[in-house]
Amino acid sequence: MDKNHDRPKWDNKVQYLLTCVGFAVGLGNVWRFPYLCQIYGGGAFLIPYLIALVFEGLPLLYLELAIGQSLRQGSIGVWNSISPYLGGVGVASMAVSFLVGLFYNTILAWVLWYFFNSFQDPLPWSQCPLNENLTDYVEECVRGTAANYYWYRVTLNITPDISSSGSLQWWLVLSLALAWSIVYICFIRGIETVGKAVYVTATFPYLVLTIFLVRALTLPGAIDGLEYLFTPDWGVLLNPQVWLDAATQIFFSLSLAFGGLIAFASYNPRKNNCERDALLVGCINSATSLYASIPIFAILGFKATTNFNNCITSNVLKLTNEFDIAEKNITADNYDMWLKTLNTSHPDRINSLELRDVSGTGLAFIVFTEAVIEMPASQVWAVLFFIMLFSLGLSSMFGNLEGVLTPLFDLHMVPSWVPKELFTGIICMVSFLVALIFTMGSGNYWLEIFNSYVGSVPLLIIAFFEITSVVVFYGMKRFSEDIEFMTGHRPGLFWHLCWMGVSPLMLLVVLVAYVVVQVQVQPQYPTWNPSYVSALA
Repeated sequence: MDKNHDRPKWDNKVQYLLTCVGFAVGLGNVWRFPYLCQIYGGGAFLIPYLIALVFEGLPLLYLELAIGQSLRQGSIGVWNSISPYLGGVGVASMAVSFLVGLFYNTILAWVLWYFFNSFQDPLPWSQCPLNENLTDYVEECVRGTAANYYWYRVTLNITPDISSSGSLQWWLVLSLALAWSIVYICFIRGIETVGKAVYVTATFPYLVLTIFLVRALTLPGAIDGLEYLFTPDWGVLLNPQVWLDAATQIFFSLSLAFGGLIAFASYNPRKNNCERDALLVGCINSATSLYASIPIFAILGFKATTNFNNCITSNVLKLTNEFDIAEKNITADNYDMWLKTLNTSHPDRINSLELRDVSGTGLAFIVFTEAVIEMPASQVWAVLFFIMLFSLGLSSMFGNLEGVLTPLFDLHMVPSWVPKELFTGIICMVSFLVALIFTMGSGNYWLEIFNSYVGSVPLLIIAFFEITSVVVFYGMKRFSEDIEFMTGHRPGLFWHLCWMGVSPLMLLVVLVAYVVVQVQVQPQYPTWNPSYVSALA
């Protein structure tokens, strides 16, 4: 290991842990985890999620941190040193990190676009624009929602389908250039600058989430949202898809198999308790998912309640005008009684009114940005929200870029006369140019394809070969001795059982199930539809 005596090192343990936490905790913790809780019975989803964390996520996380710290190389170097036949595992990790970084930073470009437009009063996605004659609102927007129209027509200027490329959208090109510039500035000197940046990017989201939590709990309807989150529907546990989504969520949430965690661990001193690090990072990541769900559901509960009240108000006005009833006779409290009475005596007239459905707040959960519109000082909350999203995504981008650069430098594939800062800039520039495909009118379709295939099956395959390589080629005895040297004790029986049986079996089952589901269900890529709700709009 003497050849690594000049290897860069973390300034302190806090930098390393914050970087790993920042890489693991990303946009999926704020969006995908609450979404899965919503569709899979609230608190009931936590059972398969925690099982997947214990038997799949933590063992794989521990393995990656330990092997990187022991061999002190990036993903290609680690697996190539175990066996020359395993170098392809590292190459695959590097390729996935590069491709994921392309579309992940595009999402950050979208976040920047929304951030800059959050300073407008009113928020530009809060109301439909006027038509060309300035006589009415744009019909396409009225048929859907203002937020959907702003996302698809104003931000993406989306084409009807993927075959129609459209032109580059200059505002997205500029946002993408800014996003890659920020990543480059933070990464210009490797872990030396990344270690400083994570003090902000890895901690600021928790501050914003706490502010949102305090504010959200004071909003009307917040309790309804939290009840929906924490009230378990045990029946959903009989659905195999729940277990599949739980296993994939914990796997992707921890950023396993990207190579970034191996690279970050390689900068540690060999005498470091990587077992404790794995437990800390894994538990913090999962706790963050749950913590983020609380303000998200509370605020969505508020928005759902607001929608419900607006429906009642609209319907009361229609009934009052149609039946010439004195004002204030029909109220929200007696609305149901009036509706039942009038529907009995005048069913045809009631049907002609096309009253809005008021079936319950739980069915009216919509996207977070629309909820912000309803909050007082909406610009402040929108700015905070998008800063938080950018911080989450930026920390994850550090890991993606590290998963690309470290293997190349470790294998001396970069000429010694090329400064590291210059080569990092070249990689960022190449990534920016390739990612321009996502800024065209058809860019969202391409991003959906990348998101669906680049960061799914390849990662499962890579992780399976990682754990198999350590068990079969490196040897559990040798691996246990390395861990004993680094931590002062050998890994316990639980870790051995997971590495040698439970974890690879779970990975194999998830991989097969995932492929079967993909074969049975043809992928549906979004086409323009005013009622289609995007994850960010």
